[in-house]
Amino acid sequence: MQAAPAAAGSNPYGLIPALQQGGIIAISVFAVLVLMSVFSFYILFTKLMQQQKIIAQGRKVRSSFWNSPNLREAAQKLETRSAYRSIVDDALLAQDQHGKLTDPIDQHDWMANSRARSQGAINSRLCEGLAFLATVGSTAPFIGLFGTVVGIYRALIKIGAAGQASIDAVAGPVGEALIMTALGLVVAVPAVLAYNWLIRRNKSIMEDLAAFTNDLHGYLMSAGAVKPRMAGAPSKGSAQTRSGAAPAQPGSEPLRTAQPTGAK
Repeated sequence: MQAAPAAAGSNPYGLIPALQQGGIIAISVFAVLVLMSVFSFYILFTKLMQQQKIIAQGRKVRSSFWNSPNLREAAQKLETRSAYRSIVDDALLAQDQHGKLTDPIDQHDWMANSRARSQGAINSRLCEGLAFLATVGSTAPFIGLFGTVVGIYRALIKIGAAGQASIDAVAGPVGEALIMTALGLVVAVPAVLAYNWLIRRNKSIMEDLAAFTNDLHGYLMSAGAVKPRMAGAPSKGSAQTRSGAAPAQPGSEPLRTAQPTGAK
């Protein structure tokens, strides 16, 4: 008698049957790839939220920070654990510490070192987790390839045991091999794209932070006389038409209202 036909809708060559036939090796490779994918998307979303938070802080700095009468009051407008607040706090601390040095160095060098240290710490926090994305992007295809090799090996073993290359003997192992190859690529490609995208966004954020720290350095070294131009402050026909991110020349105060004619 012929075997009863398979139940309607069942697929003997699907993912679950392929994993069951592949045994512990196929299940282990599949589990590793799934974990890689889950952690990759977790890092992507958490880093995007972190980056977006810093970008929003940058907008707040450009809109209101430099309008404060002094730097300490301006710092209170920023979130306590924000990147910009960290730079301001470190700069103020370095300014206080410079006067306590028994063998002081040039204040410009001292402040520049503090600024570089703050930016380095922020950059390190922004880059946390990106190494994992790079690792996933470079290793996931090879982990999938390992599953592929095992699947092809099992197909060859079945062919040798059966004495002939029948479709029934090799369909399951070959299907398992192709699934592992596809899974490796599905995990690797988003990880590589996410890594490159986050790196580009980090670069843009660090450029904005570098511009802010330069403005802050000029403000501290000039005792508040040098401030960056605020967006929308000058008119197109005025003499002050430089970029909103460019600091004023030493000795000028672009944010202060003009003195009346004849005022001293």
